[in-house]
Amino acid sequence: MTEQSNRIFLLSLGCSKNTVDSERLMAQAEAAGIIFTESARDAETIIINTCGFIADAKEESINETLAAIAEKESGRVRKIFIMGCLPELYRSELQAELPEVDGFFGTRELPAILQAIGARYRVELQLHRSLTAPGHTSFLKISEGCSRSCSFCSIPRIRGPYISQPLDQLLSEARLLQEKGVQELNIIAQDITLYGVDLYGRQMLNELLLRLSDMEFRWIRLLYAYPLNFPLEVISTMRQRENVCNYLDLPLQHCNDRILRSMNRGITKEGELALIEAIRERNPNIRLRTTMIAGYPGETRHEFEELLEFAATVRFDRLGCFPYCHEEFSPAFSLEDSVAEEEKQSRTAELMELQEGISEEKNNKLEEREITVCIDRTEEDTAWGRTEWDAPEVDNECSLECAGHTIAPGSFCLARIEDSSPYELFGTVLKVLE
Repeated sequence: MTEQSNRIFLLSLGCSKNTVDSERLMAQAEAAGIIFTESARDAETIIINTCGFIADAKEESINETLAAIAEKESGRVRKIFIMGCLPELYRSELQAELPEVDGFFGTRELPAILQAIGARYRVELQLHRSLTAPGHTSFLKISEGCSRSCSFCSIPRIRGPYISQPLDQLLSEARLLQEKGVQELNIIAQDITLYGVDLYGRQMLNELLLRLSDMEFRWIRLLYAYPLNFPLEVISTMRQRENVCNYLDLPLQHCNDRILRSMNRGITKEGELALIEAIRERNPNIRLRTTMIAGYPGETRHEFEELLEFAATVRFDRLGCFPYCHEEFSPAFSLEDSVAEEEKQSRTAELMELQEGISEEKNNKLEEREITVCIDRTEEDTAWGRTEWDAPEVDNECSLECAGHTIAPGSFCLARIEDSSPYELFGTVLKVLE
């Protein structure tokens, strides 16, 4: 290989689970002497790790692929490889439509793509990752795939059945992340609720959480919990362990019983309310994040208004809403996509407007309080970060005046909150925490 021929630009699209896959690829490739560049124009090869979950993500993946092809046609790069979710769904179509691409690889073909770029898969490096910025926060993917059958979702088709990662293996990976400087560990999976059932015959999320907590990460956060049979002992651990964030991402998707049955969620509105009540009773300080879908096939105005009332009553701390996307590889594709796109967007905006008012009220209550903030970036005398109630990239941000303190990304600070908006906090750093 020449110096230029082993330089690769890797573009990782989609969710944090894709980010972990990209970091594993990079660690293996770098061990073979491959260099990853910050720009496509400095590389001979472009790799795009695609997302295929919803229409917008697919469109972004295709657009980035077309941009890479333009770079190849200009002579600036020689090879293009496409990996991840999109080839799992459309490999034959992509091969036919995009002959300029040198290879397509699915979500479970790491050895094959390494071979294509002149490297080899090394078992001894299977837990190693080359972290993308910022290095103080990272993700621990505790399982692969999903065995649920939610009607709106194509993830089981893309990622395969649910496979838990062995507990000892996860602890070893977490230790490697800690050695790299990771202080905030975000536990992720398509479904963290089921962790361990396939390997150990019982839910092991709480055992994993306790073992990770003992490792003295500064913050440990739980993302993407399926509501059915969620292990409530996890909430007790959250309350008892100072380094486990009082935060849970619990995607509910809807509250109407008819729609929940059609979605095949396995839970009713009454079950959702009982779960939320039990969680908040065990840990009054918890912040709950959820995700909703507006415009699911057949959703009536009355059913949507029930969702609005549900959100107004429960008052989630964080809420995202997405218009239903009629995915051809999901079970719901057999249903009539009966809600007009304009109406889907309108309902989504209506729910988010409701949530904006709730978020504003909740943030107002934080004014004049002193809160610990993890700093993600700085510029001159301003630092931006998050509280323990805010996950990276998706939740609120704190904008802080440094007030003469020397602060770097990865610092933890005690800050006084002085002002707020629905999705931002503003304040001043009081001191940098050791």
